[in-house]
Amino acid sequence: MLVLTRKVDESITVGTNITVTVLEIRGGQVRLGIDAPKQMPVHRTEVFRSIVNENIEAAKTPRDLSLFLGEVKSHREG
Repeated sequence: MLVLTRKVDESITVGTNITVTVLEIRGGQVRLGIDAPKQMPVHRTEVFRSIVNENIEAAKTPRDLSLFLGEVKSHREG
């Protein structure tokens, strides 16, 4: 892990197109601004973990899609 010290209004650059700027330091909190391309998702870690877990659960769908579609069809007809 790279550890850096930055002050308010100082930045770090990640790669060639991501800049992280310290906007404010208040008590035990640091406000960061992240400038990244729109196509690059930026999430808080807890949100990212939730997305990953939801994707894992979604991947546990029935492998035989025809069985699943048959169940949906029978519910609609019933």
